[in-house]
Amino acid sequence: MRAVWKGAVTFGLVNVPVKLYSATEDHDVSLHQVHAEDGGRIRYQRVCEIDGKVVPYQDIDKAYDDGERTVVITDEDLKSLPAERSREIEVVEFVPTEQIDPIMFDKSYYLEPDSASSKAYVLLRQTLESTDRTAIVQMALRQKTRLAALRVFGDVLMVQTLLWSDEVRDAKFKSLDEKVRISPKELDLSKQLVESLVSDFEPEKYVDEYQQELRTLIAAKLEQGDALDTAATFGEEPEEEEGGEVIDLMEALRRSIASKRGGGKEDDDAGAGAGNKSGGSKSASKSSGSKSASSKTGSSKAASSKEPAKKKAAPKKKAAS
Repeated sequence: MRAVWKGAVTFGLVNVPVKLYSATEDHDVSLHQVHAEDGGRIRYQRVCEIDGKVVPYQDIDKAYDDGERTVVITDEDLKSLPAERSREIEVVEFVPTEQIDPIMFDKSYYLEPDSASSKAYVLLRQTLESTDRTAIVQMALRQKTRLAALRVFGDVLMVQTLLWSDEVRDAKFKSLDEKVRISPKELDLSKQLVESLVSDFEPEKYVDEYQQELRTLIAAKLEQGDALDTAATFGEEPEEEEGGEVIDLMEALRRSIASKRGGGKEDDDAGAGAGNKSGGSKSASKSSGSKSASSKTGSSKAASSKEPAKKKAAPKKKAAS
């Protein structure tokens, strides 16, 4: 890795020299644009509007236009700003880690000790660990003043730049203004579904399937050209269902839980049976209503419904033996 910044973390009179490294990288396949007719490469050029000439990148400056006047800002102008000249990661305050909402996080950077002794670095790391605090810091990086969170990541210190508060949009949706009643049974079933999926997060288990398939497609096209049969490469595309079966929320939760417990038709039937007991199926409630009408009590109905099942099951066992 190549360091993108050098400076020091400062809190109080303590100075911790560090190097800054990008903690993440892009793994997407690099694609470029071509002319659909002949495959010619499409390139974007920086052309001056005054003389019509292509301008090399090193000859380009920035500018601000207020509608009447234009002010050119050179790289030297930007480097002269006091904030840009600063090589400090200044600790502003230490806050409880849980108070920083993940929506605020932007980019992540590793910090490496940049001195003969790493004692001050290790001291800061252990202090953050033992107090369960995150340091809020300010720094200048790539011509911008950044607000960031300095925290512990494994054995190293990490800086995660934060969005400014006015960069996070308010989430206000009219669709959430309507009051919705969630029954205790629905909440209970939803919790059961969550429990069936509880696990420890292991990032290594997950892969970017799109990028894998894209690489497979590229390899196949390199070998077979435009005559590539995508169905043979990836399998037939699933047929789209016409319309969609609307099932109630309770039934959807029961079926989800049943599938996580082992799946199969028997689990689905069991889930449907549970739905009948709670009044989820109209046809089932009608048939049970007619049975209850022919019997005097609910218990006698349940007993009479179980007896035929036992008589039917017995002959099957004898035949099997």
